[in-house]
Amino acid sequence: MLVLTRKPGERILIGEDIVITVLDARRDGVRLGIEAPKGVKIQRDEVVRAVTEANVAAAGADSGAEERIKALLGLNPDGA
Repeated sequence: MLVLTRKPGERILIGEDIVITVLDARRDGVRLGIEAPKGVKIQRDEVVRAVTEANVAAAGADSGAEERIKALLGLNPDGA
């Protein structure tokens, strides 16, 4: 990991097409501006983790859930 100290207005270059600009620095956090090509995903780590956890929880639905949904929809669980 590279650790840098930057002041507001200073930039960090990643490769040839990603630029991170320090917009503001306060005691409670730093505001960054990120310029990158459209195809580059820029995501906050805590959001990605929350979505992953929600997906894992949803995938772990109890074993009878499918049958209950089919019954509510009036479908025969046997497929007939």
